[in-house]
Amino acid sequence: MPNKILIVDDDNEIRKITGIYLENEGYEVLKAENGEQALKIIAENDIDLVLLDIMMPVMNGIEACMKIREDNIMPIIFLSAKSEDLDKIQGLASGADDYITKPFNAMELLARVKSQLRRYTRYSTPQNAAKNIIEVGNLTINTDTRQVLVGDKEIRLTPKEFDILELLARNKGIVFSIEKIYERVWGEEFYKSDNTIMVHITKIREKIEEDPKKPVYIKTVWGVGYKI
Repeated sequence: MPNKILIVDDDNEIRKITGIYLENEGYEVLKAENGEQALKIIAENDIDLVLLDIMMPVMNGIEACMKIREDNIMPIIFLSAKSEDLDKIQGLASGADDYITKPFNAMELLARVKSQLRRYTRYSTPQNAAKNIIEVGNLTINTDTRQVLVGDKEIRLTPKEFDILELLARNKGIVFSIEKIYERVWGEEFYKSDNTIMVHITKIREKIEEDPKKPVYIKTVWGVGYKI
């Protein structure tokens, strides 16, 4: 069964061209013009990855991403004409896993899509998942089911947030620089101007820490990186 990818963009030409790229790679493509249509399609289909524009009528990409994340963990990649760091931070903070600026190169898009699907498929396939429970204080991480509990409360993390948390938890006491975290989790070369790791760490803390400003689990080692 081919992976199903949902393209959400109010620009018909972008939906058409992007769809051709993906279909030529063997993916099944579904399309939506706005966030509301996207939510309906996701509710009726098993979507493996979402390509999501930010600036759309009816429901924009940020709102749609947050709604999708209430019940779904598939990778979400933003496609946006905005390239400012603040826009990228806002997009990633809403629950997206990656961000590509328009106009994008077809090869780059396909590489990002394949990278996200590899990680998602590996972690969501039971026979390939690591059957393991990691416990850190009141925090429990099930790498088999990709569930995170703080006490008895289940915490919903995006795939990338989970990967970062698992990386740190499996290596308790070891300090990881933002470069190492990025390279281990994304599998790509790190760029110095990239704020991706900072954004994801902030979101994880907001979800698992009682007081994110005084974190108990993910500690900052100033000038070096992060550790559990």
